[in-house]
Amino acid sequence: MQVPFVSLSPLHEPVRADIHSAVDRLLDRSDFILGESVKDFEQHFASYCASKYCLGISNGLDALKISLRALHIGAGDEVIVPANTYIASLFAISDTGATPVLAEPDPHTYNITAESIKALLTPRTKAIMPVHLYGQPCDMDPILTLAKEHDLYVVEDNAQAQGAVYKGKKTGSFGQINGTSFYPSKNLGAMGDAGAITTDDESLYRKAALLRNMGSTKKYYHELAGYNARMDTIQAAILRIKLPHLDTWNKERQRIAARYLGHLKESGVILPRGIADATHVYHLFVIQYERRDELQAYLADNGIQTLIHYPVPPHLQPALEDFGWIEGQFPITEQLSRTCLSLPLFVGMTDGQVDYVSEKIIAFTRR
Repeated sequence: MQVPFVSLSPLHEPVRADIHSAVDRLLDRSDFILGESVKDFEQHFASYCASKYCLGISNGLDALKISLRALHIGAGDEVIVPANTYIASLFAISDTGATPVLAEPDPHTYNITAESIKALLTPRTKAIMPVHLYGQPCDMDPILTLAKEHDLYVVEDNAQAQGAVYKGKKTGSFGQINGTSFYPSKNLGAMGDAGAITTDDESLYRKAALLRNMGSTKKYYHELAGYNARMDTIQAAILRIKLPHLDTWNKERQRIAARYLGHLKESGVILPRGIADATHVYHLFVIQYERRDELQAYLADNGIQTLIHYPVPPHLQPALEDFGWIEGQFPITEQLSRTCLSLPLFVGMTDGQVDYVSEKIIAFTRR
C-alpha cells in the first residue's frame, strides 16, 4: 500500500465545480486585486473567528510582519516566540528590526507556556507571539494574564490551527492582532500563497490595511512605507468556497487522529497530548520516537511518506546565525527536532491507510 503524507484531491473534488464557477465570475469582473471576493472572504472569516475585522494578506509571513508593524514594534524591542516554531515566525520579528527571544516549549504539548515566557521578560519585551503548533491551542489564559500584568501585546501565529477552540473561543481571536497562513496544505488552504490578519481593534485594522497596500488607501497617494502584501482575489474566492467546510474537515482530522491514538497507545512512541478545554485540529499528527530516522526509513520502505516538523530548529539555521544562538542552548527544542515525526493525516485518508501506517509502526517498534 502507498500512503502519501498529504493528498489534497479528496478535499478539492467536492468543491471543484464551485471553484470553476467562482473563477469564471472573476474573469468576467476582472477585479483581480482587492476585488469583491476579498471583501466577501474577509467578512466571513472575521465572523468565523468571532473577530471584528479581517484583512486578506499575501501570505502568513506578511500577515505577522504587518501585525507587528501595526503595533509599532521595531528596533530595540523584543518579542518572545517559541524556539520550536517554523522559521517564518522569527523572520516576521527580525524583519521589523526587533529581536526574537526564544522560549522552550512544553515537551508534551509542544507549545510555549506562561511559565516558559515569564523567565524571559525584560524591560525591552514588547510582545508575545504564541504559535498554536500542529493545530493545538496554547494555554492562552495564563499567557494573556501575564501579558496584561506586564503591559505586553499578544500576536497569535494561527497558521496551523484555523478552527481550533480554546475555552469556547477560536484561536486567532485572543491577541490584539493576529496572523494566519492559507498555504495549500493548511486546514484552510488556498491554491497558492495567501494569509490573513484578524483583530478587534479598529485602529490596528486601519494601520494594517495601509501597510498591506503600500501605505495607500487612495491610488498613488502613500501615507507610510508599506508592503505589496494583498491577497489575490482568486485566492479569496477559493477560500470563501472552502470556509463553510472547515469545521467538517477539522472533525475528519480529529476522527483520523483518534484512530491513530487508539492504535498506537501501546506502541512505544510518544503520542500528541492535548490540554483541557481545547480542541486540537491536527494540522499535523506528530509523534516522538528515539530511533526516529530508522523508523522513518522503515516506513518509507513500506510505501508510507512522513515528514519532520522541523529537522533543524530556527536557532541553528544559518539564516539566523547573527543572533548568536548555539547548539545546546534550547535542549527541549533540539530533542524534539531529533525525535519528532509527522505521520500522514489528511481529509479523505481511509481507515485502511491509517491502520496500515499504525501496523507498520507497531511492527517496527516491537521487533
